[in-house]
Amino acid sequence: MLLACVPQIVAAQEYFSHPPSQLITSFSFRQYSGGVVMVRAQLDNYKDSLNFILDTGSGGISLDSMTVEELKIPTVATDRTIRGIAGLKKVRFANNHSLKFPGLTVDSLNFHINDYDILASVYGEKIDGIIGFSFFSRYIVKIDYDTTLMYVYTKGTMRYPRGGFLIKPTLATIPVTTNRMKEEEAITTRFFFDTGAGLSLLLTEDFIADSAVFSKSKKLYPTQAEGLGGKTMMKLTTVREFRIGPYRFRKVPTYIFEDEYNVTSYPYLGGLIGNDLLRRFNVILNYDRRDIYLIPNRHFRDPFDYAYTGLGFYFINGQVTVTDIMKGSPAEKAGFIEGDIIIAVENNMSRNIQVYRNMLQQPGARLKFLVVRKKDGDLEELYMKVGNILKK
Repeated sequence: MLLACVPQIVAAQEYFSHPPSQLITSFSFRQYSGGVVMVRAQLDNYKDSLNFILDTGSGGISLDSMTVEELKIPTVATDRTIRGIAGLKKVRFANNHSLKFPGLTVDSLNFHINDYDILASVYGEKIDGIIGFSFFSRYIVKIDYDTTLMYVYTKGTMRYPRGGFLIKPTLATIPVTTNRMKEEEAITTRFFFDTGAGLSLLLTEDFIADSAVFSKSKKLYPTQAEGLGGKTMMKLTTVREFRIGPYRFRKVPTYIFEDEYNVTSYPYLGGLIGNDLLRRFNVILNYDRRDIYLIPNRHFRDPFDYAYTGLGFYFINGQVTVTDIMKGSPAEKAGFIEGDIIIAVENNMSRNIQVYRNMLQQPGARLKFLVVRKKDGDLEELYMKVGNILKK
């Protein structure tokens, strides 16, 4: 048989492209409970560095009202409002300021002003502001949880590393992703992609009711969480399965809240994905291309926090202070009283609220607390067995 080889002519593909992105700088970050990322930056020419939470769930950039007062930063009143899970309020602005990171100065930033005292009491140190869309929209940002380093690149073409998955979120100022969850049956809906939320998954009561995702026998535990405007009551349970792209997580701790201020614009969104899930990936945020690239990291298979205590405590006036005890909870059974000051957990007397929160993430553990009673100043030893939300 005679085979004739016919040369094929392939037309050259020509197109215009952006120049390659370039690394500008990298610097370290710290993590709070739930994986929340804190970076330090200098505002304008003020001498001291400030603490900022890195938050894809923020549609701008903000400063704490106390920080503004201490630094005597002028502000202007506006009609603009911000909303969060615990409140809705008009905000003032401090316009045309700069933030200085190691190797990078970001100019012409308009900060809205908010009160972050509740965050300071949760994390045990002052929170001076939140960095959101106003920063992410100017650069390509990589958050590497393996090395606790953040990399900032110029806009441009970028070749993402192998071994990950590209998400194409809807993006106005906050990324919105479509995800699949499964309990009694599989349901697909939209979620905020929220690195500023120190939890795994948050669902609205409206979504729960309309989707009938949980059976009536599903065990729900009363608890609370913090957000814009203060504390709000929630319920805690688990979802059998949750997917981010091709990645599957099982028995995911899940908070349920009444979206009184319509943060999720239900039924547009069912809730949000928080950073206790997202920290399991090294993340590249490329808002210019509407790309989020996820690469599983060494935390991918970290166990979830299934502990339940029903104990609310905050760092107030230099003391770790009990503020809330859920009815029927391990905290109530242990004899905690509102106003108790926690002096020690086990033999740890550091008063480091982050350390104490981590110590309470031990389902089944029997922990000893040394507390000072608010009423009479007496020292008391209390013993609490940490509950487990996986148990029926």
